Amino acid sequence: MLRTNTEFLSYVDALYQSKRYPSITLQRFRREDLLLTQGETCLKVFVVKEGIAKCYFLEENGKDYILEFMGDGEILGEIETLRNNNCLCNVSALTSLEAYAIPVAVFKELLAKDLTLNKLLLHELAERIVNTSSRASFQQLYTVDHGLGKLLDLQQKLGIQISKDDMAAYLGITLRSLNRALKVVGTK
Repeated sequence: MLRTNTEFLSYVDALYQSKRYPSITLQRFRREDLLLTQGETCLKVFVVKEGIAKCYFLEENGKDYILEFMGDGEILGEIETLRNNNCLCNVSALTSLEAYAIPVAVFKELLAKDLTLNKLLLHELAERIVNTSSRASFQQLYTVDHGLGKLLDLQQKLGIQISKDDMAAYLGITLRSLNRALKVVGTK
């Protein structure tokens, strides 16, 4: 539900602190600022230092579908960089956020010569495959009420506010269905 990767964050923190690559910067984003825009060229790979981002598709019907909430240590824009594609989805700050920004050329250089980065990235991509398949099976096996309960627990645990639109987009349901589910969950 909220993905984090402390190992990746430690690696990028150390890289940034070493000052070997002065073009790696620490950027701050306000809530709702876009880090990556669907369909546009990916110029930087980001690693979340602190905060929460949401990764989502804007569908042809104008609706959002949230793939994941990403927290500390999560990498953004790496798939586009690896495949030389435009951004596959939008990524925006759900909370105020700090992220390391690594220019694409520097990221590719690191990939070519840093085995540690390659291992961390391979592990991260494998983890995403496992989580995606787990989420798909979860959505098939459990009710919307159950998924909503987990989202509400996450919101309370982190002390953040997730909008109804974002909850519905994450659960893959309409706002009307979400409101019905909120009534059911509220009565339990």
